[in-house]
Amino acid sequence: MTRAVIAIHGGAGALSRSTMSAAREQQYRQQLHDIVAAGQQILAAGGSALDAVTDAVRRLEACPLFNAGRGAVFTHQGTHELDASIMDGRTLQAGAVAGVSHIEHPILAARKVLEASPHVLLIGAGAEAFAVAQGLEPVAADFFSTPERLAQLLRVRDSNTTQLDHDAAATPLDEDRKLGTVGAVALDLHGNLAAATSTGGMTNKQAGRVGDSPLIGAGCYASNDSAAVSCTGTGEVFMRTLAAYDVAAQMKYAGRSLQQATASVIHDTIPELEGSGGLIAVDAQGNLALPFNSEGMYRGFAYVEGAVEVAIYRDS
Repeated sequence: MTRAVIAIHGGAGALSRSTMSAAREQQYRQQLHDIVAAGQQILAAGGSALDAVTDAVRRLEACPLFNAGRGAVFTHQGTHELDASIMDGRTLQAGAVAGVSHIEHPILAARKVLEASPHVLLIGAGAEAFAVAQGLEPVAADFFSTPERLAQLLRVRDSNTTQLDHDAAATPLDEDRKLGTVGAVALDLHGNLAAATSTGGMTNKQAGRVGDSPLIGAGCYASNDSAAVSCTGTGEVFMRTLAAYDVAAQMKYAGRSLQQATASVIHDTIPELEGSGGLIAVDAQGNLALPFNSEGMYRGFAYVEGAVEVAIYRDS
């Protein structure tokens, strides 16, 4: 019997335990738990891996604790530009959007691209027009804004630096070194894999910058003959190394296990180019890997008949 499973991530980075209250940490853990549990229910009912990862990322986008959808970070110009991608391991169909500012759930727009467009990646105004034509309701540009994100931008806008997500005083990860992306991977009871990834980018990034999250093979990949992978990290390095596809390629062409392939990418390839971050992955046998080379990564997973497990730090 297929070991159906779902795993999610909410970003990786350096830890700062002392800056966060127990109550705040519990908020993160509860959100991770609830989102994994919802995906677990979809799979248990016979739902597809594609539906499970779509729902999980949609829920992550709706939670302002994470940098995707509502609560997305600001560009240097004070705008929001969101990216997302999704891939079906059974068919190798994929859909993605980049640089969108008026779509409440970019992952739903990416899913529409997968289902209803001959293209894989749509950007900007074209992506938004397509999403609206497919029945998604547009939102005002300030829908994604939160006071915490604006304060974060104002702290660094006059500098030449970018910040990779939230504020260190309120969260368990040091946000000057937090890599803000969300994602999900799943294997369903029918033996099919899927992956999805979404992000708000980096605080103070140049308008028009696109990272690895909406790029198939870089931040997201799924194929039934290898694995489903969703990445979080230094986007430019994950792009240059085709990190998500590299996991699948090592498995398919070199005969490596999921654990071997993911360890190679995260602990060897990415650091060689001074990148950091992590990924979540599942193979066709239901084996899971959640490696990261930073000090922590928001993560959670559950098999259909197992308990929900969540973690933030290396030791949980």
